[in-house]
Amino acid sequence: MRNIPTEDRILWILKEKDDFISGEELSHRLGLSRMGIWKAIQRIKLLGYSVVAQPHLGYRLIEVPDRLIPFELTWNLKTKSIGKSVLSFKKIESTNNTAYELATNGAREGTVVFAEEQTKGKGRLGRSWLSPAYKGIYMSVILRPNIAPSSAPELTLIATLAVTKAIRELTGLLSFIKWPNDVVINSKKVCGILTEMNAEIDKVNFLIVGIGINVNSEKKDLPKEASSIKEELKQRISRIELARLILLRLDEYYEIFKEFGFNPPLAEIKRYSSTLNRRVKVHYLNRFIEGHAQDIDKDGALLVRLDNGFAEKVFAGDLVNIR
Repeated sequence: MRNIPTEDRILWILKEKDDFISGEELSHRLGLSRMGIWKAIQRIKLLGYSVVAQPHLGYRLIEVPDRLIPFELTWNLKTKSIGKSVLSFKKIESTNNTAYELATNGAREGTVVFAEEQTKGKGRLGRSWLSPAYKGIYMSVILRPNIAPSSAPELTLIATLAVTKAIRELTGLLSFIKWPNDVVINSKKVCGILTEMNAEIDKVNFLIVGIGINVNSEKKDLPKEASSIKEELKQRISRIELARLILLRLDEYYEIFKEFGFNPPLAEIKRYSSTLNRRVKVHYLNRFIEGHAQDIDKDGALLVRLDNGFAEKVFAGDLVNIR
């Protein structure tokens, strides 16, 4: 633990103890003076933690803030790659931009960038993503899969699956995947995924999987077609708990993808799809097509059965569920 910040070392002990621990014991365990311990506790409080101090008893952790603090995001996080390195910012332009720069400079696979607020959050097709401070989860993951560029959309869908499963597990809300990159609850968008790529002709160098989730946003903060988990659940939830669960599920499905390919997660993607077996309208290649959403195929494309009986394979586009 020597290379770990003093604040994190103290928090680790306080969490494991779950009771009062004397300043003397902390001082002995960490090799710091009692004054050094006190100063570190003050810095911990400035992060939003509630720590009480009692004479003859010592310090006790009472409450953890709902802030995207790296220590909380990685506390006892058992993943193989995703979340092994976590950076969190109070305010940046875009987590995708920051992650892309880090990846260009050699950041390891699984590095995750979080932000409490984005000033230029990115959506698909050059759109912006509304990112109010301390109300959402705005995160970007660096992946370095050994795949061709044509397989990149598969990882977008895997990310939607991870978010869908995490929301269901934590809240019980029936979240669904809206092809190609959204998560919806009650047909309202609560999450969007933006995957950006650095690649050669036949090889991906790295992917940036950006995830934006409306967690505790209020109706007045949202576009009319969107919602938040708070609005649908009628109560606030812990962003830390949801973010940790997303990291776990994304790591799980990414490991399956690397070992077995896209087919195993694809079966679950279809199960949680809000798009399949419905009539849809898709803006694709500067035209609109309309028909029955028949299937999602082995490379993540949507198969649409047109009214003339022909099937069209759609790789990307803006989709509207009609009925």
